[in-house]
Amino acid sequence: MSQTPVPALPLSVVILAAGQGKRMKSDLPKVLQPIAGKPMLGHVLDAALALQPAVTCVVYGHGGEAVRSAFPGGRLHWALQAPQLGTGHALLQALPQLPDPGVTLVLYGDVPLITVPTLKALLSPAYTGQVAWLTQRVADPAGLGRILRNQQGQVTAIVEDKDATPEQRRIDEINTGFLACPTALLARWLPRLGNQNAQGEYYLTDILAMAVADGVRVETTSTPHPWEVAGVNDKAQLAALERIHQRNQAQRLMDQGVTLIDPARIDIRGTLECGRDVVIDVNCVFEGHVRLDAGARIGPHCVLRDATVGAGTDIFAFTHVESTTIGAEARIGPYARFRPGSELADGVHIGNFVEVKNSQIGAGSKANHLSYIGDTTVGRQANIGAGTIVCNYDGANKHRTVIGDRVHIGSDVQLVAPVSVGDGADIAAGTTVWKDVPPGGLTLNAKTQLHKPDWKRPQKKK
Repeated sequence: MSQTPVPALPLSVVILAAGQGKRMKSDLPKVLQPIAGKPMLGHVLDAALALQPAVTCVVYGHGGEAVRSAFPGGRLHWALQAPQLGTGHALLQALPQLPDPGVTLVLYGDVPLITVPTLKALLSPAYTGQVAWLTQRVADPAGLGRILRNQQGQVTAIVEDKDATPEQRRIDEINTGFLACPTALLARWLPRLGNQNAQGEYYLTDILAMAVADGVRVETTSTPHPWEVAGVNDKAQLAALERIHQRNQAQRLMDQGVTLIDPARIDIRGTLECGRDVVIDVNCVFEGHVRLDAGARIGPHCVLRDATVGAGTDIFAFTHVESTTIGAEARIGPYARFRPGSELADGVHIGNFVEVKNSQIGAGSKANHLSYIGDTTVGRQANIGAGTIVCNYDGANKHRTVIGDRVHIGSDVQLVAPVSVGDGADIAAGTTVWKDVPPGGLTLNAKTQLHKPDWKRPQKKK
């Protein structure tokens, strides 16, 4: 596709996002329905802002303040469309906020997969004073506006499906709704729109016939990817575009050399960066920003959110990692959980059914079974036995525990924070530690084992 020249005129992007979306059958406004964990409108805004427009204006209506509050900050302009009287009426609400002279690009909040290269190609004719329209040939055009051309192949008008004749309905070139146009021309044509049609609405598509009547050339472009211009009206269409989006992300990863055991079974709800020779097994979910360094291997059914995984690290099945940094050559899981604020150094082993929260674990340390490590600093080469619990919460406040280098902690130990264990210390199995432990030596609770030969096991009452 051709690239947009450096524009001499400011670019305005208007996103039409006022629709109700009754077929969604949801209290959530239509444009806030998520794809890959992000509202559809968020995907459209990403594409729009990549063009570095002078003005980005969202026309909103149904959902009102819920839509606005989903995108806080001052970088967006907003225009309320109430009542909703059609696409031409919607764009008219934004017109006072658009710089003139300039060029305006019209996008749609429920068409989330449009790409920047396609938009750049669409913009090129508009910077030379033409009207640029994105059209598409489809196998089934039912319900869509048709592109009308004369014998020379020049576009003359767009007719909506409900207003089309039987002959016009056989046309397979459809209107996608995306257009780019000098803003001054929109200011001339939008106030002249009428609503004499089957819907009783002010169609934005009617400006195409106005352009032809005024001698303004209409240039059309298209995309090789029909999913770019696919809109969403119900949950089935939303799910279909979700899978297309995930397929595209999977293809990008494989193009970079990532091994996906099944490209159809991965979900990326944010950004995923991978080094060389990364392997990802089936049904993994990546949220927020995740980085996997070279040679990292992610087992099946793992969830990683805002995480960094070091080179050569293995994460085994059903592990959940959130806001955590894991070093190189570590072995994690299966069934391990990491909560926010955790940092693991190189060579750490965290095994099955171990939970780590807001803790730092030094190089080569291990906690292989059934333990909770919360608000704790663990030194190097420490070993934490099965069933060890850090008691970090006193009912009102959280307290920290410090475990030194080369500490060995036996099974079923309770560390009652705040407490520290010195370097090289050993803690015997079943010990409750509520005072600081000096370096070296063995710490244990004195215990007496009794046997009562006459004791009777309680019986259930009949």
